[in-house]
Amino acid sequence: MILQNHMKKNSFADRVRDVVRQISRGETRSYAEVAKAAGSASAARAVGTVMKNNYDPSVPCHRVIRSDGKIGDYNRGGQEAKKRLLRAEGVPGI
Repeated sequence: MILQNHMKKNSFADRVRDVVRQISRGETRSYAEVAKAAGSASAARAVGTVMKNNYDPSVPCHRVIRSDGKIGDYNRGGQEAKKRLLRAEGVPGI
């Protein structure tokens, strides 16, 4: 039982963080695109949960946005902070 409670090295959350680390400065991906790239195409909401709980600065979670193009929330200062970061990176239309 104890082993089941430990996060596996290749857990969904680990795969999500790895995918998000690959999003280049000035680019965005939707939660759905990240879910698909992490191997679970129908898990966009779960990607949102992983991003909500992410405080690792090596994971640029501000680059993950909603499929409808809206910014979505950001756990380090809200939507305005997320917009500022994306604008500073040169993301068009923000």
